[in-house]
Amino acid sequence: MPDQTDHKGTAFDHIPLVDISALYGTDEAAKLATAREMAKAASEVGFLYVTGHKLELELIKQLEAQARLFYALPLETKLKYYIGQSRAHRGYVPTGEEGDYADPASKPDLKEAFDIAIELPEDDPDHLIGYRILGPNQWPAEAPDFRRHVYGYYEQAIALGHTIFRGFALALGVDEDYFERFLLKPPSQLRLVHYEANAHIIQEGQWGISPHTDFECFTILHATTPGLQVLNAAGEWIEAPPVPGAFVINIGDMLEAMTNGRFIATPHRVRPTNEERFSFPLFCSVDYDTLVEPLPEFVDEGETPGYPAYVAGDHLSHQTMLYFRYLGKLIAEGKLSYPKSMEGKSASFGRKEKAAAE
Repeated sequence: MPDQTDHKGTAFDHIPLVDISALYGTDEAAKLATAREMAKAASEVGFLYVTGHKLELELIKQLEAQARLFYALPLETKLKYYIGQSRAHRGYVPTGEEGDYADPASKPDLKEAFDIAIELPEDDPDHLIGYRILGPNQWPAEAPDFRRHVYGYYEQAIALGHTIFRGFALALGVDEDYFERFLLKPPSQLRLVHYEANAHIIQEGQWGISPHTDFECFTILHATTPGLQVLNAAGEWIEAPPVPGAFVINIGDMLEAMTNGRFIATPHRVRPTNEERFSFPLFCSVDYDTLVEPLPEFVDEGETPGYPAYVAGDHLSHQTMLYFRYLGKLIAEGKLSYPKSMEGKSASFGRKEKAAAE
């Protein structure tokens, strides 16, 4: 992923925490007060911790347990579920699979992952017409409870995502259900990411995950140990360690664009760590065919929108093709092409600069 040095927002020194429990209730004044806190964090920091969610603690524990079980399997077993054999881009991502292959000086991120998304059948019409990021998941037979617990977490985290969308809608002064029309079958991806204790072997310019912004609307993150760092407007990397009972929420490129820059996608990275780390980001997207552009409500009369229009799914597919080795190989062999709607458009999205981020 490209490094980022567009230092948006403020020179914050911590990530704000917001209790969102009011979003589940009927007290409109309390909901609006919560939305104002969310808006402040989204526009000044681009990150916030949220508590007061209804996601069950037991599901989080089971998610962690299943990740530990899967990553303890031999590499040859994990590779049976290699993401490159899935047309829906689901499955195991070995270390070295991801990287900025357009930049010969870049180094691969030091992580492995397992990717899932909404479970769809082989005969799903969107899968049949070739939407690469919609379709069935791969599930490891060697971990018989993996599907039940991981997908159980996915479904509850998606429900939390709808609640977060409603809070952000109120924060933006539109109807609470404003975003629901874009959330019928979104390709929102859950990643189970595993980092070995690797600080002792790290090379200069190499990261757990290199500096980037997320492609989607926002991310719901649970992690087991520190490592996440967020870039403030002064160019300083601020630690964002796990907070008990809280999720990290960060704004992605799509929501920055849809709000015409009112919310900001803030660069972040995962530094090398001396302890094993598990991270579970859920990238909350809109439906594949959604046209992502500044929405009319956020463009003042006579103002030129600050962001170009993109088809959400084509953008996600395009970005994925840029950073996954197996997709790059298919393109080089002439077996795969970039989405036509992305022709002539920059790979960046919601990003203002590309340069070294320290």
